[in-house]
Amino acid sequence: MAQQLTTEVDGQLLKLTNLGKVLYPETGFTKAEVIDYYLQAAPVLLPHLRDRPLTRKRWPDGTGASYFFEKNAPRGTPDWVRTVTLPTPGSSTGRDEADFVVADDTATIVWLANLAALELHVPQWRIADSESGQSPTADLIVFDLDPGAPATIIDCCDVAQTVRDLLGHFGLDCWAKTSGNKGMHLYVPIEPASSRRTSEFAKLIADQLAEAIPETVTSTMTKALRPGKVFIDWSQNNSAKTTLAPYSLRGSDEPRVSTPLDWDEVAQAADPADLVFYPADVLARIEQYGDVLASLYDDPKPLPK
Repeated sequence: MAQQLTTEVDGQLLKLTNLGKVLYPETGFTKAEVIDYYLQAAPVLLPHLRDRPLTRKRWPDGTGASYFFEKNAPRGTPDWVRTVTLPTPGSSTGRDEADFVVADDTATIVWLANLAALELHVPQWRIADSESGQSPTADLIVFDLDPGAPATIIDCCDVAQTVRDLLGHFGLDCWAKTSGNKGMHLYVPIEPASSRRTSEFAKLIADQLAEAIPETVTSTMTKALRPGKVFIDWSQNNSAKTTLAPYSLRGSDEPRVSTPLDWDEVAQAADPADLVFYPADVLARIEQYGDVLASLYDDPKPLPK
């Protein structure tokens, strides 16, 4: 395999380097394969990244080595890559703003993959309001379902269906995906609302379920209370928080993908292995089904008063 090549993606010339480098040592999955996956997945990935500031988690030497989070556009960012300067209150860098990359096109996704940006994280809001100096308004609520051993993603599936039923009483829809790790993420499309309101509502739902089925669910951060239960993390709705994007790889021992599910799959899953998806699996699903989340943003509902 050639170690580097220059190619054109959507009219942009890209130099791809170290293509034979193994980024997932356990399976031998290479940088070239990472780039190829993201190139093919770009049509379904882009709607979930577009107009959202992107935080990247990078493994330049592969997942067996150290990683780092990156908010600022790195040195040498091409001038055709869209960037936007946004406030980052409470940043550990001491700087109160960052120059975020915004992935609005396939070329940007391939460029990021070449930088070994394996994980792509976005907030639940889009950038328009922040650029105008206003507080960002969210168009999604997210619930992060995290199983405490010996609970598994199958327990998350049971909880996800209960969350969906409860949200239905509020007139809200719910969509599911694997986290690419051991849990699940649930998305609720809403008419724009402040992150304060979305956080309050998400906490309300989590607390109600923890009270109704305490043997199964916890809504508190205390790790000692999690064994055998599913922790419903509602805190990801804080405007400063991000969630792994649909179709993003995970920087784990294997190249697992955060994969959208339909509700029949959620209901029928019987073994955690049923919900582990690798790049080839996901590309086959995309070819067969398209984006399972394609209509996620089509009919947002207002948050209840």
